[in-house]
Amino acid sequence: MNETGGPIVPFNNRDPVYLQVVRHFKVEIATGKLTAGQVIPSRRELAALMNINPNTAQKAYKEMEDQLLIVTEGNSPSRVTTDERILGVVREELISEAVDAFVASVRLIGVPVDELLHVVKRKYETMHSQHKEAES
Repeated sequence: MNETGGPIVPFNNRDPVYLQVVRHFKVEIATGKLTAGQVIPSRRELAALMNINPNTAQKAYKEMEDQLLIVTEGNSPSRVTTDERILGVVREELISEAVDAFVASVRLIGVPVDELLHVVKRKYETMHSQHKEAES
């Protein structure tokens, strides 16, 4: 839950909620908030945490199992996969989505690639140093 008591995922009205839950888990995995082999909440716990229908949570878990993001063996709790290849693919997928959206918006401006890379590098380094300072 966030500070306001709302769901930990800001759901949009465009995409199915279960896919937004899957994306949330991918981001948590890619950023290291969820680690390989880590136990994740039960379907019921997730439904309560995110204030979603238990059937939606079940559908999200089924999708994550189909994508091999999580593993559920028998009556044991579900865990994040330990398959490094899958974990790498998740990170690449999220990076690719972000870059695609960025490139699509910047192409409209017609910025030369060299200038764009310089601006991106400078912004990234500035934001990275600000983030480090905020953590201290």
